[in-house]
Amino acid sequence: MTKRYSITFWATVFVGAVCLSLIVVDVWRSINARSGQLQEMERLSSNVARAMAQQADDTIKAADTALADIVERLETEGKAPLRLDRVHRQMQAQVANLPQLVGLFVYDEQGRWIVNSREVSGEQTFNNADREYFIYHSAHAERGPHVGDPVISRSSGKWIMPVSRRIDKPDGSFGGVALATLDIDYFRRFYQSFDIGRRGAVALIANSGTLMLRQPYDGNRVGMRMNDTPLFREYIGRSGDARVGSANFASSNDGEMRLNSFRPLEHYPLFVTAALSREEMLERWRRDTFMRSVGVVLLAALMGYFGKRLVGQIKLREQAETELRKARDALESVNRTLERQAMQDGLTGLANRRQFDVTLGNEFSRAMRHETTLAFIMIDVDYFKQYNDVYGHSAGDEVLRAVSKLIRALTPKRPGDLTARYGGEEIGILLPNTDIDGAHAVAERIRRAIEELRMPHSGSSYGFVSISAGVATIAPKRGMHLAPVLVEAADKALYAAKSAGRNRVCLAAQDAPAGTIVG
Repeated sequence: MTKRYSITFWATVFVGAVCLSLIVVDVWRSINARSGQLQEMERLSSNVARAMAQQADDTIKAADTALADIVERLETEGKAPLRLDRVHRQMQAQVANLPQLVGLFVYDEQGRWIVNSREVSGEQTFNNADREYFIYHSAHAERGPHVGDPVISRSSGKWIMPVSRRIDKPDGSFGGVALATLDIDYFRRFYQSFDIGRRGAVALIANSGTLMLRQPYDGNRVGMRMNDTPLFREYIGRSGDARVGSANFASSNDGEMRLNSFRPLEHYPLFVTAALSREEMLERWRRDTFMRSVGVVLLAALMGYFGKRLVGQIKLREQAETELRKARDALESVNRTLERQAMQDGLTGLANRRQFDVTLGNEFSRAMRHETTLAFIMIDVDYFKQYNDVYGHSAGDEVLRAVSKLIRALTPKRPGDLTARYGGEEIGILLPNTDIDGAHAVAERIRRAIEELRMPHSGSSYGFVSISAGVATIAPKRGMHLAPVLVEAADKALYAAKSAGRNRVCLAAQDAPAGTIVG
């Protein structure tokens, strides 16, 4: 015979299970929140490293281009006084145009100045034959640029990063060095613009292990060797594309545990790192977790107390449960209604299709009344199905979020403008009072920006995530046009963009209905 437990027993089991569930759910949410916070910070540090690498590469390349021109002139035209005077004026112009440059200098094979970018070139004041870059070029016949260790300039007293090229004599022997000195403070000012928290750090490091610059700045650490640090060992132990990555380890400078994202420069033997403090990253998570946990514990205690009282009031409890079920059902019904009426797409944060349809009708009517044009851009992520197949739907969702965020940032913010998720990976942009050239410019700007993100996509023929877009405009006439005509024209233009190879913007055809679709 099966034992029948009393209602008191089942009530106790129920209250205990609910309290335990609250605690388990809270722990699960806390773990997920921590993981999400760390992932978000990893993306942030990776983006900072990408920006730093691009800035450093562009900065050095501008100086190197100036050096290459100077070397070519000297080797081609010689070092006669008139020729040097011409080079001197050229140097002054380049230093004036490039804020990162402290100066440009040319040394002969003995290390003596023969021309520089100062106001008065004059005779040389210093001999730089003992500098690392001079010794390097005198011993190496390579003609490419050389990025030397940071030094304090003898002419300006500033910390500089030397970028140099070898000058050859007509017979191919060593004829001197052309030098560009980059201002370390130029990099500092750029790095100070990043919000990396109170305990974060960014750095520019040579592949040889020499620290070029670290922010927070410490002049005593510039030029120090970092070969024995965990960061350098992690970076140098990788090769190729694997050198773009992230890792957690304690700083050799202050012992702080940080998430380090590192990335090499594209053209020069240096790499950058953006490091965010794990403790600082998790401070808000700990605070929120503590407050929520206190609330959950108090709630569990209250439920236990009232559960005990309800055991003695069976009838009242049953009545309350019945009323609670009715209220819950009514609330769920209301929530479902509100969800159906919601005007925002949950994945991308953009307007959803319902809001788009409503806005399209309103703007179409307004354009008809005011006799203005209405533009529409239909955007589609190229090879999105292949992206999901290769990287998974979760990664596909992240791509949609990233693309949507960028589109939202690059579209106008005028009243009536609307960016909406039209369906799947399709995003529509409605632009009232906009002609075909204006809409095309917006679409092309978005396409280029997404292309420049270079989000990897092995399933695409381009190797990165790209978009195609169709653009159409209409000047609505009463009794002649319907709003869907505009969408259909943009959709056809999008199909044409995809048929033409994707990663492009196409305009609607000239022979659109009634001559009102402009392309």
